[in-house]
Amino acid sequence: MTILLGCIADDFTGATDLANTLVRQGMRTVQFFGPPGGDVTMPEADAVVIALKSRTNPVDQAIDQSLAALRWLQGAGAEQFFFKYCSTFDSTPQGNIGPVADALLDALGEDFTIACPAFPENGRTICHGYLFVGNQLLSESGMQNHPLTPMTDSSLVRVLAAQSSHPVGLVDHRVVSAGPARIGEAFAALREEGKRHAIVDALSEHDLISIGAACAELKLITGGSGVALGLPENFRQADRLNSEMIADQLSAMPGPGAVLSGSCSDATLRQVAAMQKSRPSFQLDPVALAGDGDQAGEALDWALAQLPDGPPLVYASAAADDVRAAQDQLGRTEAGALVEAAMAKIAKGLVDHGVRRLVVAGGETSGAVVQALGVDGIRIGPQIDPGVPWTTTIGQPQLALALKSGNFGVEDFFLKALDCAP
Repeated sequence: MTILLGCIADDFTGATDLANTLVRQGMRTVQFFGPPGGDVTMPEADAVVIALKSRTNPVDQAIDQSLAALRWLQGAGAEQFFFKYCSTFDSTPQGNIGPVADALLDALGEDFTIACPAFPENGRTICHGYLFVGNQLLSESGMQNHPLTPMTDSSLVRVLAAQSSHPVGLVDHRVVSAGPARIGEAFAALREEGKRHAIVDALSEHDLISIGAACAELKLITGGSGVALGLPENFRQADRLNSEMIADQLSAMPGPGAVLSGSCSDATLRQVAAMQKSRPSFQLDPVALAGDGDQAGEALDWALAQLPDGPPLVYASAAADDVRAAQDQLGRTEAGALVEAAMAKIAKGLVDHGVRRLVVAGGETSGAVVQALGVDGIRIGPQIDPGVPWTTTIGQPQLALALKSGNFGVEDFFLKALDCAP
């Protein structure tokens, strides 16, 4: 198989978000969870997204995983590469965005790339290098309370400069609004100044398309899924992409459904509350999971008993104060690992008992669930909400999965997703 665009994503829901963007722009896209082995079925595709669980890993481990994914994509013939991270630039002063981007540039023999996590459709915009979530600065949006990657600085130039030993520049919105040619000139000027990374402002979808067009000759692009909006058109203009191909078609996947939510983002907390108004729910508690009992087993038995009456909700989502209390008692890493292990066990049990449609909220939770189910890859289908499509698995088990980033989706997302499942 020869592909046009090879993508590396630092978490599972972010990978699906990117794949959704590419499919909506006419690229047949498949997603694999780690570099696939030789025995995996390889559908025809214009783009391949390799999803990693590297966002919060130690820096060296994240680099090693990303380089392994790059090598596979190079072997598959990819002509351009995309490193996808969250639209809220989730990271720490140590990484992993800067170190991984630098390692990918080194491996490709390149000296320049951009960083643009903007996604205006979901309220993520960049102005003068500052990232906004809706009308709030990133550092005032709730992300400052993220349990794993608290974002306390809204200046992406400062955040990225703290993670890289190379200079970071800025292409501001006045340049971006002037169009692709002017953006390209700004890239060239920054390269001459010795800048290796450029934060690029974006206030609208039109800006993202212009940025994508200006990136046609870049070997590596980094950002959120939004900046990928303009990339398929570059291949189309080069007569490399079939404009008549239906990119988001999925086969029907009938069967019972369930919702598993591990995200503690404000958006997911609202979605949990909305589903609780009409469907039964079971809340996991990290402290109880650490005890002598089997709360995960109790939750699974409870969920199976609800299936005849409709999809149940099992969640570990909790307010920031409750999350901090559990982390103080158990440790941040241990509390998260307990929830992930419980969700993985519950998902496996549900699928073993016939559930065929799963909605999963949270990148870490999605990663744990997909790994527990032994899913190698997924085909990307139609969008549910911005950044979140339905997908179906490649190979066994045959499932429909909606893997949702914690920050994405409207208030009634869970029920909306189940209503339009394939």
